[in-house]
Amino acid sequence: MPFTTEQFFAVFARYNQAVWPAQLALTLVALLAVLHPRIAGYVLALLWLWAGVFYHLAFFTAINGAAWAFGVAFVVAGALLLAHTLDGSLTIEHARTGVARIGYAAIAYALLGYPLIAYALGERYPAVPTFGLPCPITILTLGFLALAKRPAPKSVFVVPVAWSVIGTFAAVMFGVLQDYALIVTAVVVLVARRGALGGWARASMGGV
Repeated sequence: MPFTTEQFFAVFARYNQAVWPAQLALTLVALLAVLHPRIAGYVLALLWLWAGVFYHLAFFTAINGAAWAFGVAFVVAGALLLAHTLDGSLTIEHARTGVARIGYAAIAYALLGYPLIAYALGERYPAVPTFGLPCPITILTLGFLALAKRPAPKSVFVVPVAWSVIGTFAAVMFGVLQDYALIVTAVVVLVARRGALGGWARASMGGV
């Protein structure tokens, strides 16, 4: 890693102090999407654009050159979510299926479990990952994508799944235990959705 643990958490502190109270506003918008899933695609697009521009490009690039690529990837992910929501190919809706329950659990973790675990681990504001930063929004996004009407565009899964791998690597390096849920959520959601489609072969013919 081109930076230390202290530098990593210091970026969180600078970001949180600079954008406050945006964290609360983003959380409220996400909660609104839970209540009204038809707007979830637009909310997810906003969150990815926010994290790409206002975290990666504005702050994380100060200690990590790779953040330029991360920022672009997040902006592209936000654009894809917006485009597929606008053309109707990505529709998120309430459901009572097993896959949906996994999605609701991921959403609850991103909004409630994540900050509680961070606090329990001794992380204190402002040097703590808050909602609106890459890892919690990735978990939230995977949760909402579990609720997406089938078939969902494969392209909207690419960056969230890729970040789940990258974020888990960083979590192990820097001891951010709450981010271990990234890879678990990605694997469980993908396997559950493919299983619900009736097998790997059928899933490969359409969306996820």
